[in-house]
Amino acid sequence: MSTGTGTQLQLHRLDNPIRDYAWGSRTAIADLQGRPSPAPGPEAEIWIGAHPAAPSRIPGGTDLLTAIEADRAGLLGPGNDRLPFLLKILAVAKPLSIQVHPDPEQARRGFAREEALGIPLDSPTRNYRDDWPKPELVYAVTAFEALCGFREPEVSARLLRALDGSRLRRLAEILEEGGPKAALDALNAWPAADRSALVAEVRDAEVSAPDPAHRAAASIAADYPDDPGVVASLLFNLIALQPGQALYTAPRTIHAYLRGTAVEIMASSDNVLRGGLTGKHIDKAELAAVTDFAPTTPEVLEPSTLPTGEELYATPATQFQLTRLRPRPPISIPVPGPSAILCLEGTLSVARGGTTELLTPGQAVFVPYEGSGPLVIEGDGVGFRASVPESA
Repeated sequence: MSTGTGTQLQLHRLDNPIRDYAWGSRTAIADLQGRPSPAPGPEAEIWIGAHPAAPSRIPGGTDLLTAIEADRAGLLGPGNDRLPFLLKILAVAKPLSIQVHPDPEQARRGFAREEALGIPLDSPTRNYRDDWPKPELVYAVTAFEALCGFREPEVSARLLRALDGSRLRRLAEILEEGGPKAALDALNAWPAADRSALVAEVRDAEVSAPDPAHRAAASIAADYPDDPGVVASLLFNLIALQPGQALYTAPRTIHAYLRGTAVEIMASSDNVLRGGLTGKHIDKAELAAVTDFAPTTPEVLEPSTLPTGEELYATPATQFQLTRLRPRPPISIPVPGPSAILCLEGTLSVARGGTTELLTPGQAVFVPYEGSGPLVIEGDGVGFRASVPESA
């Protein structure tokens, strides 16, 4: 922790919590960290940051959130009251929920409304747990599949009709007449007694030339045989990332992650409006109010090289920036603000002001605002730097 007297720590080694959500893999994170595999139960995410739900721990018996609250200026820099990003490793063995995150104004209004209603922050029916938006970026460590944004209606209608089910044909007509919102509303209102039959028209269809979207939907149906979200997946763009590629998801964009291992960075928010493929709370009206139903074509991101040698995955987000580190030759980075360094492969040496930390896969350090000299990274490994854009 910074003391402001010249004796502040240059680097904080992090002990990062593992989240055991049911959709997680029993092998991916354990293999990454070199622990016995398979793990006793699912391991879905490693959280690297200061999110109140699960902050990283630092040496000295405290956590990063507590340290920041004690010395915001030293750790975050002037004018900052929270670490704006949360870095994660995702290990997706089963599909995550279909979900949307609010934009800044929606988050402010929604949080204020639920505060006024007295809904406890830990209530399962709470939609807005803070007043922040939640843009996200995922970087594919392995092949990684995601749903992101709405397809053009005519494309989704063709996918539905190709499965040759009476219920799916009816949905295609609704889509063509009323657009994506009408189709999603119809699925959300589908009679509970008929949902299994609806999903079966996707799962059991015999298609002479199936689209990858058909195969993805049938795979989702194996985990969610009664969930109309299986059919809703055919309304969304299916994105197949190869290792090294990335996908940005803006607020208000409907999405779901289906399978694979990824590094994810997001604004440090916990605002999630769910729309299917989950046993958690679904607020259909609020989901519809937040979602952007305009068809979109998501961009698969490739990196650009910065003067420092870092490889930047550029996004419009103001809360975070993600760069890949392959420090051969060594990389020297000025430290304009707080950052976190994560090792993904091999070994990385992270040095600043006479302090050096050696990182192996799955390990991370926090770099505070205060400190002496640049950040120097070298080694045979691959890693990432999470930081705040200089223009933010």
